[in-house]
Amino acid sequence: MSKYYFIAFLSSLILAFLLTPLVRRMAFRFDILDHPRAPVKVHKEPVPYLGGVAIFLAFLIPVIAGFFLLNIPEEGKPQLLGILLGGTIIIALGLADDLQGLSARTKLFVESLAAIVLIMFGVRLKFLPFWPSIPLTILWVVGIINAFNIIDIMDGLSSGVVFIASLALIAIALPGNQVFVILACVALAGASLGFLRYNFFPAKIYMGDAGSLFLGFTMAALAIGTSYTAVNRIALFAPILILGIPIYDAFLVTTLRTKKGRSILRASNDHFALRLVAFGLSRKKTVLIVYLISILLAIAGIIVTLVEIKWAIFIYCLVILISFLVGHRLAQIEMREEIHG
Repeated sequence: MSKYYFIAFLSSLILAFLLTPLVRRMAFRFDILDHPRAPVKVHKEPVPYLGGVAIFLAFLIPVIAGFFLLNIPEEGKPQLLGILLGGTIIIALGLADDLQGLSARTKLFVESLAAIVLIMFGVRLKFLPFWPSIPLTILWVVGIINAFNIIDIMDGLSSGVVFIASLALIAIALPGNQVFVILACVALAGASLGFLRYNFFPAKIYMGDAGSLFLGFTMAALAIGTSYTAVNRIALFAPILILGIPIYDAFLVTTLRTKKGRSILRASNDHFALRLVAFGLSRKKTVLIVYLISILLAIAGIIVTLVEIKWAIFIYCLVILISFLVGHRLAQIEMREEIHG
């Protein structure tokens, strides 16, 4: 079985590597381009943003093959199907938003619908009874979807964070042999890494909302599809560490905009990564630093599942303290006024 995991990862990697140039040419042909018209744009020439399709296909094909070839436990099969069905809904939503633009209300409705699909197929927050878990599962999925959409503001940032987080989830799921989680994670890691070849600075293609929403949905589903509490109960918060970068950026942006009376739904150049750039770092260095932070958080997320509860509490408290101090410093950095887009 471990052999197929490697094959699935390699297949996803190669598929993303081969499919991305194809969708890039298609995007140019049909003028699916990100034109540098708004002040927040830093690229000088139009960049295609159909990369989410390549990521989705590179993920989908090995996972479907694995569904039939691997001995997935019976309880895991519907959960994997739920992720595939919900992911298809989300990729369609993202494509529609990329091509013609959708209202925030429409996107939230469809995202909630995809979360309900997950619940119907057995993917939910299982530390709660069924009915109380429904609204919190929807909130988790919709929140993570939009958190990944928020961090997709710099070349290579979102795809790199997904690759790192996927590896962390694999490390946690492997001891329990949670087949569907491992299969989906290795495919997502391969697809993200293959796409990163073209998305890293300077990006030749963007993933668009189709890509960022799909990655967010899949990460949200996989993060609640595995078990964390074999050693201590509070390890159930490990996904918050593993997905710490998008969660932190969403929290930071929401808090700062709310304090200033600004809408959290409007484009603005006040994100975590952009504040690091305003602090004096280059965009490339900023992305690499975010990768490093993501790796440290992923390691912390793995460790809290392996240690006694007192050490898990210590790690959580340390991360919260550092996050607060960093957020306080970043909030003092002067950013340009809100940008329409």
